[in-house]
Amino acid sequence: MRTGRDRTFRATNYCGLQSRRRAKIDKKGAPVSTLFFSYSHADESLRDQLEKHLSGLRRQGVISSWHDRRITAGTELAEAIDSHLDTADIILLLISPDFIASDYCYEREMNRALERHQKREARVIPVILRPCDWQGLPFGKLLATPTDGRPITMWPNIDQAFLNVVTAIKHALKELGQKPEPNAWTSLEAVPTALGGSFQETARSSNLRIRKQFTDLDKDRFRHDGFEYIAKFFENSLKELVERNSGLDQTFRRIDANSFSAAAYRGGEKFCKGSASIAGSAMRSDGIEYVMTDGPRPGTMNEAIYVKADDQMLYFEALGMQSYGREKEKLTFQGAAELFWDIFIRPLQS
Repeated sequence: MRTGRDRTFRATNYCGLQSRRRAKIDKKGAPVSTLFFSYSHADESLRDQLEKHLSGLRRQGVISSWHDRRITAGTELAEAIDSHLDTADIILLLISPDFIASDYCYEREMNRALERHQKREARVIPVILRPCDWQGLPFGKLLATPTDGRPITMWPNIDQAFLNVVTAIKHALKELGQKPEPNAWTSLEAVPTALGGSFQETARSSNLRIRKQFTDLDKDRFRHDGFEYIAKFFENSLKELVERNSGLDQTFRRIDANSFSAAAYRGGEKFCKGSASIAGSAMRSDGIEYVMTDGPRPGTMNEAIYVKADDQMLYFEALGMQSYGREKEKLTFQGAAELFWDIFIRPLQS
């Protein structure tokens, strides 16, 4: 077990190492700021997505990143994690219910990260991945990202959410005195000298992601979970709409497990109406269809979303009947619900 003295000694040596790295490697364009991912393995797919969005900074030679999946066979796990945690410039706390519930993430990695942050040895950035009660926790006093601490999975477009996080990291790097250089290129010849000759022994690519395979069961569950989210989103939004606006009334009717209808009234006159159902009757059987009527109408629709997959995650993509000319977006449950809601409420806003 390492003592406080061990950590002080390591931090002192690290300061010297950093100065050597900045003096010797900056000119070559090699990475000078290291990022440490503290996360729960339940959030591994979201961590992969964030790392992908950080590829631009990595390619510019500004950052290198590390997480426990980089540990090679035969390495002592705790020692490897502690070593990188104690020498990182920026520590990303990837916050979710699973992170908070993890004794290792919360008690060990988070507490050590905050110690280094308070000593100004590192910058800690909380990244809110999924909704959870985090504001009252020790890291709650730090400015979280994305903006206003809105969880990644609650953004309509998940790529925009990750871009927001990357922008926050770039601001932190700028404050630490690092900034991207155009056409930066990492010189492998310069790195061993700066790192004491040990780099080549462990040098390997950070691009180790492989395409994840999603089964029909995975896609069906994603579609049904998304539909349940949209139904609850409409039900709650209608209630809030009426509470905030006098003279309005609403109805929400769950027709069956696969469909619902909604309506909004002004002075008793129906202004908005819409229905959503799990597809299977119109064009395809892998989506959720929306129609601007009191109830589902087989064979017709005004918009639809379909389950898609990239190499790491499942998402919804809109057919685009109500958004001509818009670029295809990777929609979260929140984004899909807001797409249908915007169509529904349009008559009251025009």
